[in-house]
Amino acid sequence: MNRYAFRKFFKTVGPVVLPVIHVLDNAQAERNVRIVIGEGAAGCFLINHDFGVERFLPIVAHVRERFPALWMGVNFLAVTGRDAFPVLGKLQREGIAVDGYWADDARIDERRPSDDQPEAQDIATAREVSGWNGLYTGGTCFKKQREVAPEHHEYSARLATGFMDAVCTSGVATGHAIDLTKIAAFRRGIGDHALTLASGITPENAHHYMDDIDGFMVATGINLDGDFYNISAPRLARLIRLTRENGARS
Repeated sequence: MNRYAFRKFFKTVGPVVLPVIHVLDNAQAERNVRIVIGEGAAGCFLINHDFGVERFLPIVAHVRERFPALWMGVNFLAVTGRDAFPVLGKLQREGIAVDGYWADDARIDERRPSDDQPEAQDIATAREVSGWNGLYTGGTCFKKQREVAPEHHEYSARLATGFMDAVCTSGVATGHAIDLTKIAAFRRGIGDHALTLASGITPENAHHYMDDIDGFMVATGINLDGDFYNISAPRLARLIRLTRENGARS
């Protein structure tokens, strides 16, 4: 997806802010979604950081029932799209709309040529067969996955554009800001394709990334101090305000 079409999709001229909620139960998820909505974020992602998919899905269904108009994405931790897309397709057929899917690992292999990406292609096939029609952003050179040498970042990013709506990358770990040279390499590799970032973003450092990043998937950078599970409304509001000011200057 073109980066400007991505921003227009979310009705924003600056980078879109999509808070990530590490869910615990229905009440905690709902409470944080209300903060997301109250501060004017375009949507959110839910992630099952502490338990498996089976326990996660009822929470996803609950949030959808409570907020039918919410743009809601999910991340199934440690699950690739090959297994996630059939689940998403089933949810869609059951009337539980999931609008976006973020994978930690899109299985891009920089050691192979563009026409020989068997795992990424298997994921693309699973997506097509599932019938799911949401937005897919896939982790490329992503934290906690197989390490990719910096000299291969640009090529990896270019490969990824053929398999997802928005390419996603990260710093070295949760809460760690990404090196600007990595962002520059990704932008060279993908041109005007949409690029999302999923670690280390805070209201204090976001200005470094706004020219090249189209979507911030952010959790710890906007959470309450020392709290992995609950969003700080003032910090989220500040980040959204900064992205809007950036868009107004563009």
